[in-house]
Amino acid sequence: MCRHLAYLGPPVPLGSLLFDPPYGLLRQSWAPRDMRGGGTINADGFGVGWYPDGGDPVRYRRAQPMWSDTTLPELAAVTSTGAVLAAVRSATVGMPLHETAAAPFAEGRWLFSHNGVVRGWPDSLVPLAEGLPVRDLLTLEVPTDSALLWALVRHRLRGGATLDEAVADTVAAVAAAAPGSRLNLLLTDGTTVVASVAGHALSVRRGAGSVLLASEPFDDHPDWQPVPDGRLVVATTAGLDIRGTDHRLTGRTHR
Repeated sequence: MCRHLAYLGPPVPLGSLLFDPPYGLLRQSWAPRDMRGGGTINADGFGVGWYPDGGDPVRYRRAQPMWSDTTLPELAAVTSTGAVLAAVRSATVGMPLHETAAAPFAEGRWLFSHNGVVRGWPDSLVPLAEGLPVRDLLTLEVPTDSALLWALVRHRLRGGATLDEAVADTVAAVAAAAPGSRLNLLLTDGTTVVASVAGHALSVRRGAGSVLLASEPFDDHPDWQPVPDGRLVVATTAGLDIRGTDHRLTGRTHR
């Protein structure tokens, strides 16, 4: 498993999300509190994507543990942004350990992350992969379940699906093809974040014009709320929408 987070709101230093909280992604890389049987540490790489001045996202990814990188703390101290997606990686046994395997994956305005595992990989997803353009398969950044999930989500986005449709439909299709998979996905375009909760933990925290979504709370603030399994979260700085209870993550509730 991995740990990931997304933030939308007033510009804040990257360090305030990654390093300053007592249980931030840095600590989660070596002492996560809620891995749920999916490993013990997240030392197989990390990545941070952020949106500078309203432009397309910039990424910083490495194959090494976050705690061993000496450049990121300096970068995070001087970089402020109002939209972030970041992750630390715990690679599934047999998956490659390359920088390109670390989330976030990206295209244009989109950033994507996967916390979980696809059961029966790669055979279970062959039927879904056959529906992708051959060029997409030939140009996957890395042969991992997360990279293929991104290709499936991206294919739907390119076809005109909204962020929430792309995530919900992908989760439904993969859950049917590979039962028992853990499919906590994060997708953002810098103004909206969509997250699925399918087999692993997710918590949300609303603030004044801001929202945080994270695999686990990075501090003990009472405003963190766990999201039940089987939900789809659509978050903006203006509001939070938590939808659905069935395997397709459809229906809607508001809070």
